[in-house]
Amino acid sequence: MADSRAPAAGGAGPPAASQDPAATGAPAAWRRAAAWAADRESHGARRWVQVALGVIWLLDAALQYQPYMFTRAFPTQVIEPAGAGSPGFVAHPVVFAGQLMLHNEVAFNALFATIQLAIAVGLLWRPTIRAALTGSIIWGLLIWWLGEGLGGVLTSSASPITGAPGGALLYALVAVLAWPPRSPAADGTSVAAGSPLGGRWARIAWLALWGSGAYFLLLAANRAAGALRATITGGGDGEPGWIAGAERGAGSLIGTHSSAVTIGLAVLFAIIAAGVFVPGATRPALVLAVITAAAIWLLGQSLGEIATGQATDPNTGPLLILLSAAYWPLVRTRRRPRESPAMPAQEAASRS
Repeated sequence: MADSRAPAAGGAGPPAASQDPAATGAPAAWRRAAAWAADRESHGARRWVQVALGVIWLLDAALQYQPYMFTRAFPTQVIEPAGAGSPGFVAHPVVFAGQLMLHNEVAFNALFATIQLAIAVGLLWRPTIRAALTGSIIWGLLIWWLGEGLGGVLTSSASPITGAPGGALLYALVAVLAWPPRSPAADGTSVAAGSPLGGRWARIAWLALWGSGAYFLLLAANRAAGALRATITGGGDGEPGWIAGAERGAGSLIGTHSSAVTIGLAVLFAIIAAGVFVPGATRPALVLAVITAAAIWLLGQSLGEIATGQATDPNTGPLLILLSAAYWPLVRTRRRPRESPAMPAQEAASRS
């Protein structure tokens, strides 16, 4: 006699245990997050800009791990003075951040340096590029406000020679420009044009950056007699002899013509700012930008003072050069279609 408990012929057996939605949902969420964080499509110039930004963040992290940064001198002599001369809504949060760090400057600085190291590693590793670019934008803007006092742009003496509008802002801008394109077809005529900003707004960002530099140079404090010479020659303290010597040489060349040279630099900045709007002038303008940024980095910023043991970042010079690379027009080459084995026979038949 057949056992009534046996499954009917052709049956599916006992019902399978129902799966927990939370158990299946969590891996799916992780997969979606991992897919978003990665960037496996960027190549060529865009990938090189991402890697270069990662290297600069790596240098930034190394500078943040210096012994000087783990002392009370970092919040009191680096952070708090950054808000001097700025309006209250800028200066007060900067001072608050410095005072907060004094509760445990070692822990806070270790956290800052590790965040910057994580961003650097993320940019160099494809599975985390998009997440690292997001971190670069957010962290860069936070540092720009609370660590640099908005780069001093709201003071009466901001100058691109010494780092205005702030290196942290440029970290964020480069990250936006290096963002992965939506599709290979959306990768534009330059890295900047293929960014979420698009060609038009990317050029406007360039205009704002270099145009504001021209404006800052024309401020009364920067046009004053001897101001440019004093800025350049006063930055060599604690630097290697060859940097200090280069700055003294530049100061000697400027001599008593600081005001005229400053106005000439403002005109140069304006030309660079407008050059990207003229197709035939784009490359010459970008070359001028690279040369100007390199000169500023050496003579005005003492290579970011990275040899002193007290620098928090390499300043704006390298980032301006990297930005120029992001705007460089790309040459598109058409890929020849692969010939199938049948193609030669078809061509021979067509000739006959």
